[in-house]
Amino acid sequence: MPENRPIDPDIDLRIPAQRGELAREHGAVLAVIAAGGGLGALARFGIAHLLPTRPGAFPWGTFVTNITGCLAIGVLMVFVTESRSAHRLVRPFLGVGVLGGFTTFSTYAVETRDLLQPGSAAIAFGYLAGTVVAALLAVYAGVGLGRAILPTGTGTGTGTGTGTGTGTGTGDPEHLVTHREENAS
Repeated sequence: MPENRPIDPDIDLRIPAQRGELAREHGAVLAVIAAGGGLGALARFGIAHLLPTRPGAFPWGTFVTNITGCLAIGVLMVFVTESRSAHRLVRPFLGVGVLGGFTTFSTYAVETRDLLQPGSAAIAFGYLAGTVVAALLAVYAGVGLGRAILPTGTGTGTGTGTGTGTGTGTGDPEHLVTHREENAS
């Protein structure tokens, strides 16, 4: 697999060529996800100790962690999808590994449940709704930030070009979709 082609996490295992892609890249992908997950979990652990939560209080540590992770995933997805220079293991390492280990839906759910005690229900519902709204806004802001810092002219773009329109460009996200659609028929 060429070094500049991204790992496609949406491989259709019913298509032999895509199964082969997964088998060839399995070890490298697992290694970078494991390394990234460890780093992300350590960062989350650090924030939890910097911002401890008292019983019945708003869980700022988890809130900050999840919102920061959503901002980072917005920036990362712009880099991965709109930059031809992203290494093929960037998305599994940072997106699945680091940010997957950093953010936490399970702690969010447990903290919400714990807040659903008499006297803390308003905080629970504020946390429940506030996290979802803030997370979506953070992803949106991350995409904007990513586009602001990504050098112009490095994206896949939609302008006119000299290509044949067959979708065979290296690392082109549209190629991955076209390839999948062609093989699904």
